[in-house]
Amino acid sequence: MSTFIELLVSGISVGAVYALIALGFVVIFKATEVVNFAHASLLLVGGFVIAKTHPLVGFWAALLLGVAGAAVLGALIEFVVIRRANVLSHSVLAIVTIGVDLILVTELTRQLGTEVLALGDPWGSDVLQLGSVNIPATRIAALVAAAVVITAFLLAFKYTSWGVAMRATAEDSETAALMGVRRGRVSMGAWAVAGALAAVAALFMCVFPTPGLDRNVTAVAMKAFPAAILGGLDSTGGALAGGFIIGITESLVGGYQEELSFLGRGLGDVAPFLVMIIVLLIRPAGLFGTKELARV
Repeated sequence: MSTFIELLVSGISVGAVYALIALGFVVIFKATEVVNFAHASLLLVGGFVIAKTHPLVGFWAALLLGVAGAAVLGALIEFVVIRRANVLSHSVLAIVTIGVDLILVTELTRQLGTEVLALGDPWGSDVLQLGSVNIPATRIAALVAAAVVITAFLLAFKYTSWGVAMRATAEDSETAALMGVRRGRVSMGAWAVAGALAAVAALFMCVFPTPGLDRNVTAVAMKAFPAAILGGLDSTGGALAGGFIIGITESLVGGYQEELSFLGRGLGDVAPFLVMIIVLLIRPAGLFGTKELARV
C-alpha cells in the first residue's frame, strides 16, 4: 500500500506539471487554432535560462528570468514567424512550428552537449517521510506551485480583459475583431503565457529525483501532448484532467513495470499515448473538447 501511495502522489505531482504544459497547448490553440509543436523548445529555453543564471543571481531571480525568457521567446515566435507566415491553413502553421522547434532544440542541445545542468532549486534531495511513505519534497513543491499557477491562470482567464478577449476570440474570432478585440495582441499574449507556463514546468521536470536539465528533456515534455489531446485541445479544464490522467497512468504503470513485464519493457513510456488513443477512439474531440457539428 505504501508503494501505491508513493506512486499515486508522484503521479499527481507529475500530472500537475503535465497540466501546466498542456495548458500552454490549449491557450495557443484557443487563440489561434494552431497546434504548437514548438512548445518543447520553449520549455527547454526556460530551463536553460534558469540553469545558467542561478549561480549568478540566485534561484528565485533565475526562475523569474527563465519565465520571462520563455515568455519573450514565445511572443517573438508568434510575431516574427506565425503572424508573418503568408498561409491561411492552420495545418501548415502547425508544420511551421515543427520547423521552429527543430531549429531551437538543435541549437540548445548543441549548447548543452553532454552536460546535465542543475537548476539550483532549494529543495534538493529532501524527502518527506509520512509513516512508511517517502515523498520527495520536490514533488510536494511541484503540486503546490502548479496549483497556485493554474488557479492564477484560470482566474485571469475568467476575469481579466485579456481572458475575456481570448474567450471571445476562441468563440468567434471575426465577431470579436468587429467588437474591437485585437486578435494579434491576443495571439501574442497567448504565446507569451504558454512560454511562461512551460518555464515553470521545466523547473519541476528537471529537479530531484531526475538528475537535471539535459538534451532529453524535450522528449519527456512531449508526454504532455497526449494530455492536451486527451482532454480536448479547446478546453482548459480538459488540459487539467488530461495532465492528471497521464501523470497517474505513467507513474503507476512505470512503478508496477515488473508485474507487467509480460506486456514488454518500456510500457510506462508508451502508456500515455495508449491512453490517448483509447480515449480518442471513443471521443474523437477528447474528454472535454467541443464536438464539431456540420449541417448538410
